Amino acid sequence: MADYKAPLRDIQFTMYELLDYEQHWQALPKFEETGADIANAIMEENAKFCENVLAPINQSGDAEGCQWNDGEVTTPKGFKEAYQQFVEAGWPSMTHSPDHGGQGLPPSLGLVLNEMVGTANWSWGMYPGLSHGAMNTIEEHGTDEQKEVYLTKLVSGEWTGTMCLTEPHCGTDLGMLRTKAEPNADGSYAISGTKIFISAGEHDMAENIVHIVLARLPDAPAGTKGISLFIVPKFNIAEDGSVADRNGVSCGSIEHKMGIKASATCVMNFDNAKGYLIGPPNRGLNCMFTFMNTARLGTALQGVAHAELGFQKSLDYARDRLQMRSLSGVKNPDGPADPIIVHPDVRRMLLTQKAFAEGGRMLMAYCGKLVDIISNGEEESAKEADAKLAFLTPICKAFLTEVGFESANHGVQCFGGHGFISEWGAEQNVRDCRISMLYEGTTGIQALDLLGRKVLMSQGEIMKPFTKEVHKFCQANAGNPLVATLAEANKQWGELTMKVGMAAMENPDEVGAASVDYLMFSGYVVLGYFWALAATKAQAALDEGRGDAAFYTAKVQAANFYFARILPRTESLATTMTSGASSLMDMDVESFAF
Repeated sequence: MADYKAPLRDIQFTMYELLDYEQHWQALPKFEETGADIANAIMEENAKFCENVLAPINQSGDAEGCQWNDGEVTTPKGFKEAYQQFVEAGWPSMTHSPDHGGQGLPPSLGLVLNEMVGTANWSWGMYPGLSHGAMNTIEEHGTDEQKEVYLTKLVSGEWTGTMCLTEPHCGTDLGMLRTKAEPNADGSYAISGTKIFISAGEHDMAENIVHIVLARLPDAPAGTKGISLFIVPKFNIAEDGSVADRNGVSCGSIEHKMGIKASATCVMNFDNAKGYLIGPPNRGLNCMFTFMNTARLGTALQGVAHAELGFQKSLDYARDRLQMRSLSGVKNPDGPADPIIVHPDVRRMLLTQKAFAEGGRMLMAYCGKLVDIISNGEEESAKEADAKLAFLTPICKAFLTEVGFESANHGVQCFGGHGFISEWGAEQNVRDCRISMLYEGTTGIQALDLLGRKVLMSQGEIMKPFTKEVHKFCQANAGNPLVATLAEANKQWGELTMKVGMAAMENPDEVGAASVDYLMFSGYVVLGYFWALAATKAQAALDEGRGDAAFYTAKVQAANFYFARILPRTESLATTMTSGASSLMDMDVESFAF
């Protein structure tokens, strides 16, 4: 069985036929020279690296895991060598500014490359993946000197980066963090404290690691308004830019985890480590959101990756595995039984995986266009794109990881008992996927951000640009049964928003009670839009007799499945989100024990 095959045909359909990436790039001055020929050549080379280098060490990396010894972390066999190939080929620099050694390609193309890397080997991909947020933060908030010292090395891949936020006692509530930053005479700061759950906090793949650390200055106000952001390298930097002596940063241990075992999740101890303020004092959380938004989109990609990997593994197995006869007649007369792909329930699981993998890819590609516009568009269009991305980011992060986990679970079910053992890799896919709903803000946190902080606090204004886009699409394609269903769902989305908002005015707990159901409802409608759009594009290709008829027919059939079997989930969510908070909140805390 193949470990992974990059779905280049579907990626190209999404980029060029669904979302017209070429015209999009040509409209942005910095990317106008990026055409399909260049992008396809890059994607094909990336696919080779993912298929031939990363995928083969995915299961072995899981079995071996990372090893901790006296503060040093050793990655599994082949990981360091793969990273060296990655750096030598120039992959880390693809989407970063030429001013700092980057190649200046569109961020949207970077998301496509990251999906392939993550699907082939998510654990490995986290080591270079964490660097993107660090680079974006330094590029946006760092001084010219900080960019020269740190950014160039991060862009080249010689160094990697992390974000050090969470502490043992505070979890998501960063207002409680205790890490201290004491001023030094030379303008630097002495950073002291402990951070936990630091992905790629220590490893043997790069010569230096640049930590982005949240800490408090001595005179900082309490809570989230008193947090600053610092650059703290693993090794101090000499005047000529080379690596010097070891800084006061050490890895106290690595976590023993359910999944992504080949990615080092570290407890990091800062003992008067030399750090440098990045951004204004006490504005660290504001600067950090540059990092967090990048990380949340990256985690959303994880949902797509695990759905795609689950689908590929399940499909290969379902074509080959013989079990029982089809209820509608023998399909494999030369064999003792029919392949399980002929059975309706197996089809249900495969089509669910396909719908979420390909639908999630469409959504992420759409967000990629927004990221391009934010970074290089005109001021007004960049502002509009930023608002739309702010609305879609919690949906991407939470919804896509939830359905990615569902898809990974379907993978185990398709394999039956063979899915429960490690040989086939289906159970690893489930274990690796489970973290995606936790880090960078749990599903519940994302749901509160979407419904409470964004939708209700803006009185629904933040969602209108997207829902209007859906409305215009439905008007332009009236008469299509799928589009008619989408139009009703889009209308219901607005009505439910108003209903939940009115209830929340009477009881704030109504927001928390409805939020996750509201987010999932939103996700199903958003994917419904992209599946309806894909169906119209595919049907047009069929009507015109161009391209691969089998590919376009499958796209239309997958859209039909989504609207028949997946989108109706919104009806139960509409009921539960408006059922009120009382069923959750009436029980006394003491009564839970009985």
